[in-house]
Amino acid sequence: MVRHFPNSYQDYLEGSEIEIAKDIVNSHIAEHIANITKRLPPLRKNVDGGLYVGITGVAFMFYHLAKNNKLAENKPMYIAKALEYLEPALDASAGERTAFLIGDAGTYVVATALFNEINDERSSAVLRKYKSLYSTVLRPNFLKCGGDEYFVGRAGYLCGALWLNRELKKPIFSKKELYDICDVIIESGRKFSKQNNNPCPLMYHYYNTQYLGAAHGISTILQMLLNVPGYLEYNTGAAQDIKATVEFLASLQNEEGNWPCCMEEIGLNEHKLVHWCHGAPGTVYLMAKAFLVFKEQMYLNACVRAGEVIWNKGLLKKGPGICHGVAGNGYVFLLLYRLTGNQKYLYRAKAFADFMNTDVFLQDAKIPDNPESLYEGTAGTVCFLADLLIPDKAEFPFLDVFDN
Repeated sequence: MVRHFPNSYQDYLEGSEIEIAKDIVNSHIAEHIANITKRLPPLRKNVDGGLYVGITGVAFMFYHLAKNNKLAENKPMYIAKALEYLEPALDASAGERTAFLIGDAGTYVVATALFNEINDERSSAVLRKYKSLYSTVLRPNFLKCGGDEYFVGRAGYLCGALWLNRELKKPIFSKKELYDICDVIIESGRKFSKQNNNPCPLMYHYYNTQYLGAAHGISTILQMLLNVPGYLEYNTGAAQDIKATVEFLASLQNEEGNWPCCMEEIGLNEHKLVHWCHGAPGTVYLMAKAFLVFKEQMYLNACVRAGEVIWNKGLLKKGPGICHGVAGNGYVFLLLYRLTGNQKYLYRAKAFADFMNTDVFLQDAKIPDNPESLYEGTAGTVCFLADLLIPDKAEFPFLDVFDN
C-alpha cells in the first residue's frame, strides 16, 4: 500500500525567490477557521480528547494565532474565540487528569497561558490545578500502561511545565522539582531497559510496545530531558545514559532517512511510517535538540537525511493534520530552516502547504476521524500555515527545540 502522494514538485533552485503571500495564507486560515467553528463547536460533548482531538486543541490554535505578530490585527478576535472554546473544556473532563495531550493537564496548561495573556486572575487558580498533579506524576508506577511517554505520562507533564515557564516568563516549578521528575524518568528507563536486555541504557514502553517515535516513544521523552535547563550538569550519570541512548537512536536511521516505529521493527528492510507520531517527522526533533545541546555534526546530518525522506514520501494520504498528515511533515522543513538557514527548507515547507490546496489532495486524501482537531485535522494545519508567515519563530506545537 502506498501511503503518500507522489511529490511532483521541482526541488528548490539555488537563488530562487520564495514568496509567501500573507493575504493568500490569511484567506486559507480564515476558510479553515470557518469550517472548524461550524463543525466542531465549543460544546461539552466535544471536550473529550483534550489537546489532541478535543476543543482544547482548537483553543490552543486560536491562542497560537493570537501570539503571531503577523496576524496582530486579528488578535482580539482570536483571544475571544480561544476563551469561547476553553470554557466548556474547563467545565468537563477531557480524559485522564494527568494526561497532557488527551486529558485535563493540557487544558490546564492552555488555560493558564491564555488567562495570563489577558491578565485574568483565573490564571493562578488553573495553574494551581496543574501543579496539584505533580505529586501523582512522581509516583514510580502511577500508570501501568507506561507512565513516561508524551500523551499521558511524565514527558507530557514536563512539556507542559516547560512551555508554561516560557509563556509566563517565570518558572512555575523550581529547578529541583523539574529535576526530580527527570530523575524518576531516568530510573524508570533504566529499570525497563535492564529488564528487557536493551542495547541502550534507557528504554520505555506504552502498553508493552517499545515505541521509538515522538507520540508514545522514547524520542520525545529524551527531548524533554534535554529541554530541562541544567539537568545534564545536575545529574551527570543521567547525562551519560541520555547521550548513549540518543546515539543508539541515531544509529537506527536507515539510508533513506527514516526510523523504525518500535524496537520490534529494528532490522526490517523498510520503515513505512513517515509521520510525526512514528518515523522521521517526529524523531527529527530529538536529533535537532541533540545537535543544539551536544554540538555534534552527526545529529545535524541525521536531521538533513530525515528531511529527504519527508520530501520524497511526506505528502501523506492520511490528511492535513500534524500527527500523521501533510502539515506535520511540512513543519519539519520549518524546523530545518531555523536549524540551517537554508532557503531550500522554506521552499519545501511552502510546497507542502500549497499541496493541501490542490485538487489531487482535496479529492483523494482521507478524511481523518477528527477532521477539525489540532493533531488529526485542520486546526493543526492552521498553526502550520500561520507559522509559514514567521519562519524564524516557527515551532511544532509545544516542541520548540530552540527554547532554553
